[in-house]
Amino acid sequence: MSTLAIIGAGPRGTGLLERIAANAAELLPPDRPLEIHLVDPYPPGAGRIWRHDQSPLLRMNSMAEDVTMFTDASSTIEGPVRPGPSLAEWAARAEEFAPYQPVADPAVRAELRSLAPTDFPTRRAQSAYLDWVFRRAVAELPPHVTVTVHRDTAQSVGGPPDGAQLVQLSDGVLIADQVVLTLGHLGSSPDPGQRELAGFAARHGRFHLPPAFSSDADLSGVAPGEHLILRGFGLAFVDLLAMLTEGRGGRFVPAPDGLAYLPSGREPVIHVGSRRGVPYHSKTGYRLQGPPAPLPRYFDAAAVDRVLARPGPLELRRDFWPLMAKEIGFGHYHELFHAHRERVRLPWTDFLDRYDRLDWYAPELTALVEQAVPDPADRLDFEALDHPLTGLRLTPDGLQQHLRDHIRTDADRRADPAHSADLGAFLALLSLFGQLPRIMAADRLTARSAATELDGWWSGFFNFLASGPPGFRLRQLLALSEAGIVRFLGADLRVAPDERTGTFVATSPTTPGHPVHATALIEGYLPKHVLSRTENPVLRTLALGGELLEEAGLLTVSLPDGRLLDPTLDNTPHPRRTALGPHTNGRAYTAFARPRTNAPGFRQNDAAARSLLTELALTTGARGTATPTSEKVIRT
Repeated sequence: MSTLAIIGAGPRGTGLLERIAANAAELLPPDRPLEIHLVDPYPPGAGRIWRHDQSPLLRMNSMAEDVTMFTDASSTIEGPVRPGPSLAEWAARAEEFAPYQPVADPAVRAELRSLAPTDFPTRRAQSAYLDWVFRRAVAELPPHVTVTVHRDTAQSVGGPPDGAQLVQLSDGVLIADQVVLTLGHLGSSPDPGQRELAGFAARHGRFHLPPAFSSDADLSGVAPGEHLILRGFGLAFVDLLAMLTEGRGGRFVPAPDGLAYLPSGREPVIHVGSRRGVPYHSKTGYRLQGPPAPLPRYFDAAAVDRVLARPGPLELRRDFWPLMAKEIGFGHYHELFHAHRERVRLPWTDFLDRYDRLDWYAPELTALVEQAVPDPADRLDFEALDHPLTGLRLTPDGLQQHLRDHIRTDADRRADPAHSADLGAFLALLSLFGQLPRIMAADRLTARSAATELDGWWSGFFNFLASGPPGFRLRQLLALSEAGIVRFLGADLRVAPDERTGTFVATSPTTPGHPVHATALIEGYLPKHVLSRTENPVLRTLALGGELLEEAGLLTVSLPDGRLLDPTLDNTPHPRRTALGPHTNGRAYTAFARPRTNAPGFRQNDAAARSLLTELALTTGARGTATPTSEKVIRT
């Protein structure tokens, strides 16, 4: 009998369990029984972020047809491909997929029955899907594998590298041969800047919310009519805005030019700004109008190998971004030329022949695009996309109108299939993640590039272009602006405490000379995990013991199998400890993915599952134990 402890039973832990089930027949003989112990205080499958117990106002930023937990024909994995339904397919025919169990919440049942493939589901609908995925993974395990779920928080992991691992729970100890940390998105204790703001708020009786997960945020301290600075314009902002408006009784109603907002009187006045000063681009509401581009073309394995063969340290923007940008451009122009031929002046074959031969930054490429694509609105301009307010100097009222026009234009464009080249660029952008894990595994990026370019600029740029909200959220933002509930602050936002007035003061070069004073401040972005300030007790204990390595605040693991690199073992992989997820330098952030995209997270899960099963098949030592009250046993 061998034992595996998986700490974290959310989507990443569930995805690993699915891969264990898929690979067990090959790698775990029937005479090698295995006990799997899953440890998580939140429901298995959904975990903390996707648990059912959250506001029905909170939605996914992906369409139902673009969410899957299963490998498919695109997956380049060593283990067997086990296809399964997307969220949309499961919702349409849930009773056909074993093990079927009716969804308990009648509101979620009703949503699933009416869910269209292109709808943006609530997070509670995703919770139901993940619950089913978990139960299917358990059901597909062979008879000699059992699963025990512990609704508990692991406090520490100890034990020698050549012996049993001890997982401390609140009411007992698990003894395991292998331990996997699938901890999901983690928070960190406040940095010095956040501590300063929190201290200021406490001294003056003001409200301050540091970076937090939306479903956990307590907004009750924000008073009706209070002036609030909300710093951040991404997905956390969208969630917080919904809870501070609709969540307080306001309503959106149809209006001749779109939507109007009817306040409840309980809303604060929300002043919002960020580095860019504009919200994330909304998701497209249509499908490709032409044939899919054959991706990748320029940023494939061979191209990455050629860059990696260069001597010396590498940088993302200097060495890889020209290939990445050209790939995105290929997706954009492939769709434009194939679906909207009346808007181009050259045959596609002529354009592509010249495009192939030119570097991304070559003046000749700029000239080619100008010759072939007469309308600048049809050309791909990364600088204009990334810095939409650069150089603008406006009055506060002028900024409100400018931002409304910007948001309306973006929402209209992302709903109009005439601009489907945007979707072509989006799909090419997603394809880049096929090679990024290889770059990270090669460990050739400088520390500065990994921190400021990969985790900084690239992550922010990708989220801004590709991880925005559904289009209806931007139209709601317009209505809130027109109702005076939301006021825009501009780009390069700075917020400072003012001891004299006891207020937070926001300034932006977009509206010079017009500071905004507020008595509440919310940091409208998700917590960034930093290992030295981690809130997770297991990682904190291991770090204090000098048993972890850190890379740009992330846990350093071997790729692709996720073995923890241990300083006490000369920085080599620990034979009994693995970590997968966004808290690691594996950086496969999403535990679920768009179908047919060869998702890096699925590839990591498969590699880790095969490594674990290979080791566990050779192990007969440990046996998991805990007090009976802390566990729920699921037998297959």
